[in-house]
Amino acid sequence: MVQSVELLLDEAADAEIRRQWQLLADAGVPSLAARTAESNRPHITAAVANQIWPRIERALDEQSVAPIPVRLGALVVFGARHPILVRLVVPSETLLALHRRIFHAISPCPGIPANVHPDAWTPHITLARRVPAHQIGEAIHAVARDRDFPATVLGIRRWDGDQRREWRVGRDRYGR
Repeated sequence: MVQSVELLLDEAADAEIRRQWQLLADAGVPSLAARTAESNRPHITAAVANQIWPRIERALDEQSVAPIPVRLGALVVFGARHPILVRLVVPSETLLALHRRIFHAISPCPGIPANVHPDAWTPHITLARRVPAHQIGEAIHAVARDRDFPATVLGIRRWDGDQRREWRVGRDRYGR
């Protein structure tokens, strides 16, 4: 299963993405609104590996995250076989610097895909996974009226796909 390091958003952006998940569900498109687990929240995946070792956890805990303003932008469809509808995150130098620090911390871990390496990473927030090809147009139409909007990255979490659990890492503005 996957291990990941994810960036968390402010409450207003979280609520906006959840609203878009619901718009997709209301349009009959399979969206992340259907996942009701507490750990299902909008996020930006910064790093993925097959395993993240305890010594890497300690390095991640040393990461300091000041609030990072970002802009949530255009809709994009990733993939053709199992399309994923995402909202791009317009990268800033500050966001890219945080990503590089996180990548550097996890780089010794096994199974890191090429698309999370610096200069290959496309920051985004997933709206819907495995959208049937015949529903791509409906999915885009359901949320296309929404314009770009501001958000703030406020912290980092770890996701353990094997245990299906999450926890905060790093030091953020809340003193964690």
